[in-house]
Amino acid sequence: MTARVYTTRRSSIVTALSSKLKSIDGTGEFLTDLYENVEPRLLFWDEVTDFPAVHINAGQETREYQGGGYRDRFLTLTIRCYVSEENAQDALSALLEDVETVLETNSALKYTDKLGVEHSTHQISLLSIDTDEGVLEPLGVGEMQVEVRY
Repeated sequence: MTARVYTTRRSSIVTALSSKLKSIDGTGEFLTDLYENVEPRLLFWDEVTDFPAVHINAGQETREYQGGGYRDRFLTLTIRCYVSEENAQDALSALLEDVETVLETNSALKYTDKLGVEHSTHQISLLSIDTDEGVLEPLGVGEMQVEVRY
């Protein structure tokens, strides 16, 4: 089988990143124990029952055409973080820091496409972080917008 060079790899990248985020276990450099509570899709609010939790959703994908037939692909991801604690904003801040640590240490994220060929991303960039700013205490919700170039 011939590898398809310029097809979307959205689900493969989300799955690989989900796997990396499951390493947030409260030990070493991590402040939070996710208990592997990571979903490779967004859930509705009423579906979130276990805290802390991280959910990832693949959004818009664009292409930038270079010379010689080369194309850069840019995939926007939304990473939503949920906590439920007495001091939710502190817990949310710690979880967001942990997620950012995983993104920084895995900028060249290895993933396998649907044909079983291993690839890696060129760069993962954190574009923005937004939170509920304590409005939902004792719940806390944060959202990261991330761009993956591959």
